[in-house]
Amino acid sequence: MKADFYETLGVQKGADEKELKSAFRKLAMQFHPDRNPGDDACEHKFKEINEAYETLKDPQKRAAYDRFGHAAFEHGGMNGGQGFAQGGFADIFEDIFGEMMGGRRRSSGGRERGADLRYNMEITLEEAFAGKTAQIRVPASISCTECSGSGAKPGTQPVTCSMCQGHGKVRASQGFFSVERTCPQCQGRGQTIKDPCPKCAGQGRVTEERSLSVNIPAGIEDGTRIRLANEGEAGLRGGPSGDLYIFLAVKPHEFFQRDGADLYCKVPISMTTAALGGSFEVATLDGTQTRVKVPEGTQNGRQFRLKGKGMPILRQPQIGDLYIQTAVETPQSLTRRQRELLEEFEQLSSKENSPQSSGFFSRMKDFFESFGER
Repeated sequence: MKADFYETLGVQKGADEKELKSAFRKLAMQFHPDRNPGDDACEHKFKEINEAYETLKDPQKRAAYDRFGHAAFEHGGMNGGQGFAQGGFADIFEDIFGEMMGGRRRSSGGRERGADLRYNMEITLEEAFAGKTAQIRVPASISCTECSGSGAKPGTQPVTCSMCQGHGKVRASQGFFSVERTCPQCQGRGQTIKDPCPKCAGQGRVTEERSLSVNIPAGIEDGTRIRLANEGEAGLRGGPSGDLYIFLAVKPHEFFQRDGADLYCKVPISMTTAALGGSFEVATLDGTQTRVKVPEGTQNGRQFRLKGKGMPILRQPQIGDLYIQTAVETPQSLTRRQRELLEEFEQLSSKENSPQSSGFFSRMKDFFESFGER
């Protein structure tokens, strides 16, 4: 037995059109098959929701349902229920899922919104650190200046569509009911153009290259998207413009690697500097140099933190840190004298000079000897 249409949508019998639409939108988003792939129960529920809404949103069909219930659509009348899913439901589907699926949407009056555009921009790490104002040139459709976006030849105006009388939709009767569809003559705009503009051929827009200014704030990260509202493609015949999205990519840096607000830099130091101690200078992205002191006996991979020398945090006063990691370099291409000195140093060395290596091999020896005791 079929469920009551009002119960299916979760509304009272006296619900108005706004309540019906709100309930339908909420349930359609929840049970739509694209959000529940492979779930047969959700798919069945979605069909029930669609059928209930298509019936109750139409005043004539709703009156018949209120009087006769599901019997009003039996013996051939059911086409009014499922058939509407192919006609009137299309507009509701576009209204709910159009933006999610990447489709265009029409503004009030049937004017079509222009498409969103994408622009890929590559910046350096230094530019991401300091921020910048960039000038870009974007080829895009803009509103035609000749006809002011109307699509009609200057001196003329679009006329009311003779088929739909300006409503943008037409109704076709089917027995006791009627089916409403987008007008095929004006494509839902409600107006037609008899004398098209010679510059834009009636489209209301032309393609030109524009120069735009893009503000890139300090601290911006790789992959960030910047939206320029209404800077996308112009809409057809006076429709609203889409948006322009700037996708930023930060180039790899020669010295620094970034992790959020922190920077990392690997600095090679000589074996003697690591053993005896010393210092070195590193350049930072703020344009200064900082001296790093290397204590005696510094091991390979040791990190030094330079507080406040990293990246700024987007739209916040804090700044990250710079971490310097030492890489102890083993001498190469030794002269005879250098080799003699190292061999002499090796002979004079004790376990205290290399505690990590001596401790490791001592433990390894104990581990090996433990096999002989088993």
